[in-house]
Amino acid sequence: MIDLKNVHKTFNRGKANQVDAVSGVDLHVNEKEFLVIVGSNGSGKTTLLNLIAGSVLPSSGSIYIDDNDVSKLQDYKRSKWIARVFQNPLSGTAPDLSILDNFRLAAIRTKAKGLSIGVNDQFKKSVKEKIALLGMGLENKIEQPMGTLSGGQRQALTLLMSVMDSCKVLLLDEPTAALDPRSAEVVMKTADKLTKDFDLTTILITHNLKDAYNYGDRIIQMAEGKIIKDMDGQKKSALKQNDLFDWFG
Repeated sequence: MIDLKNVHKTFNRGKANQVDAVSGVDLHVNEKEFLVIVGSNGSGKTTLLNLIAGSVLPSSGSIYIDDNDVSKLQDYKRSKWIARVFQNPLSGTAPDLSILDNFRLAAIRTKAKGLSIGVNDQFKKSVKEKIALLGMGLENKIEQPMGTLSGGQRQALTLLMSVMDSCKVLLLDEPTAALDPRSAEVVMKTADKLTKDFDLTTILITHNLKDAYNYGDRIIQMAEGKIIKDMDGQKKSALKQNDLFDWFG
């Protein structure tokens, strides 16, 4: 589904502040796999996610999504495959628009825009049903501006919005880092459910080792721009939470 072949990313090449953020990474992510990436600050995990998303392009190497070479494609040209949720709950939504209008924009994210009316009773019903699954009571507030919601509410809604249009890959960039524990739990449970219900290939970056332990069917650790540990299936299931703490010992 996702293939990185000998991918390098260097910032400020040839200068005193040169940074080799990703160094010769080879990575294959299977279709419908939920991959968790952990690593210390500066390990390269965010750059790796940005390379997959297309917000930065590789210095060398190749990136494939669904057998398509996307190495030189900008992020907006990868949107037919990829949806992304950022660390900052303020990203990814239009604060002055209503919840309903935000969902409508998400539903036509990759489609040609016309002059037809997009918000009808059927669409409202569909949005309310999806939002009700969060258990936050927001299904009765769809006319409320998105900017009036809490960070946890916005992040949970952003996750739902990610599957309003067709996508195959869900990128989660520390989605719970700015949230309180209860909201973080709702967001992670929602991400896990969407991954399974929509057969998504999901990649999660997190510093929360509890989430890294509880979610996903594969985990990799990065350091100095390289993958230094890679555990999937039974190996990940056999991990204990203390094992993850030892990785950072």
